[in-house]
Amino acid sequence: MSEKTIEITGINPVELYGVNESKLSVIKSYFPKLKVVARGGVLKAIGEDREVAIFEQKIGVLLEHLLKYKQLTESNIERLMDENNKEEESQVLKHDDDVLVFGNGGLLVKARTANQRKLVKESEKNDMVFAVGPAGTGKSYTAVALAVRALKNKEVRRIILTRPAVEAGENLGFLPGDLKEKLDPYMQPLYDALRDMIPAEKLATMLEEGIIQIAPLAFMRGRTLDKSFVILDEAQNATQSQFKMFLTRMGKSAKFIINGDPSQVDLPKNQPSGFSKALKVLADIKGISIVEFDEKDVIRHELVKQIIVAYQKAED
Repeated sequence: MSEKTIEITGINPVELYGVNESKLSVIKSYFPKLKVVARGGVLKAIGEDREVAIFEQKIGVLLEHLLKYKQLTESNIERLMDENNKEEESQVLKHDDDVLVFGNGGLLVKARTANQRKLVKESEKNDMVFAVGPAGTGKSYTAVALAVRALKNKEVRRIILTRPAVEAGENLGFLPGDLKEKLDPYMQPLYDALRDMIPAEKLATMLEEGIIQIAPLAFMRGRTLDKSFVILDEAQNATQSQFKMFLTRMGKSAKFIINGDPSQVDLPKNQPSGFSKALKVLADIKGISIVEFDEKDVIRHELVKQIIVAYQKAED
């Protein structure tokens, strides 16, 4: 038995449920073994794992239709429920653990490649995971999704996202604006991922209340990060002293994911990367896992894969 909570965002839930839940009744008729409860923008399904996974996938299909065509009739529901059932169900059962977060506008955030799935599995088994590989492989996006899932499931109390602001030499004082305005350019990729997964108003509240914190690596000094899901992004740009400082911030009931690409170090030549050293020093410690990404995991433009391979050949 399992229980799944799906947040309906980006639309008025009535558009999915129908007046007096007439459309929801049609949806429920396809899942007689499930207990389905709707409360405002939250839809809860309770039942066997297989049925719950298929139900979540079908809700995603209905929401995609609704967002695209701006309407969802009962006949639409019946057609979409019957359409490609066997193929869709086999895909759900094959990777039913891939769905990490039910994002905004019906977006199903899931692990999309073999190494993204491996990152998910290793994070579930280990409290510290290194994700190593080139840009565009979904390391950061998958890590943020895991953090959001952990927060929604009340496994942690807060999410902390950090990265070295190496372009400013970690010295932000000379930049114009208040602290948030100074940091935002460096943290934009993390904001983009969060905006896909959490409604804008809710995200703003979480940031204001410190449930989600985004800060440069230098600001981690002196802190103890308890009951937190912590992501260090662009870790290849952390110096050795910064890296040791960061790793020793880990508190009780904490999860760390450390993302980096050793081929894109922006540090001055006289400052070796702490990321590369950590991969060697910590490789054999129980509870720490290393997941290697490569060009096959790239989910950006097809040319990105070819660019990565070309540069690898040139370096070799």
